[in-house]
Amino acid sequence: AEVGGVGGRRTMVETCYVRCYVGHQGRFGHEFLEFELHPEGILKYANATRYRGEGRIRKEMHLSETVVHEFAKIIRNSHILEGDDRNWPLPDASGKQELEVAIGRDHISFATNQLGSLQEIQTSQDPEGLRNFYYLVQDLKCFVLSLISLHFKVKPI
Repeated sequence: AEVGGVGGRRTMVETCYVRCYVGHQGRFGHEFLEFELHPEGILKYANATRYRGEGRIRKEMHLSETVVHEFAKIIRNSHILEGDDRNWPLPDASGKQELEVAIGRDHISFATNQLGSLQEIQTSQDPEGLRNFYYLVQDLKCFVLSLISLHFKVKPI
């Protein structure tokens, strides 16, 4: 899609798809956090836990092209698109993390176990790649949770 640029120039907006899942099967059942950003700017979020009787939280919102562009910028700046999960720990009983990203013509899909500490990352076969993945997932989760907090604020400031 084309949008107006600075000084009347036209710029192309890259398509951006992101799906992130972090979850495990524990004593409270299947607990997970998942979000998915569609190219048209729809962000879907789900969080499920049975801890303290909680249920599933689902949120959906429409994002501006500027916010979608920021997702793409965060991902590109992380250099994750050059990564490879071949030497990462496989998902196991402790849980799994998945990240799928399609930006323009680039498409990646990663899966690894649920990372509990930086020590696990340091002792892995690919500490640099896994560290990039870990911090990108943290950054994306914080960004999504901030957007949800802003969008669904009950009493605006």
